[in-house]
Amino acid sequence: MSTLTLAQANTIISAALAASKTAGYKPMGIAVLDEGGNLKAFAREDGASMFRFEVAQAKAWGAIGMGVSSRTLGQRAKDNPNFFVSLAATAGGKFLPQTGAVLVKDAAGNVIGAVGASGGTGDEDEAICLAGVSAAGLAAG
Repeated sequence: MSTLTLAQANTIISAALAASKTAGYKPMGIAVLDEGGNLKAFAREDGASMFRFEVAQAKAWGAIGMGVSSRTLGQRAKDNPNFFVSLAATAGGKFLPQTGAVLVKDAAGNVIGAVGASGGTGDEDEAICLAGVSAAGLAAG
């Protein structure tokens, strides 16, 4: 299994920010985590409001921790809100099941990290994460 490199993480961030700018989204914060949920890289655009780091990281942390995109987690949370509220509390607030983060997979389909964004709508955040992962030559999940 390969590991997510710093160069790949930085490519994900650069491409995600470029996609955001092209689409005309508000200033973003983007967090890339490795397979263990550790921060690999983060960027906060000029003018991004507070909490961008915490929200982006929590979306990505939830995705890597549960092995699915934050969109999927958000859908599951609707069906079982008590579990997800308890999970967020157990995780010390580091877990956010809201659209805007995707898994990062290598060519063999192994999960090597996650990327989360914050600043736009959940759909906008997710779209730029997908653009970043694709630009790095990796697959999203």
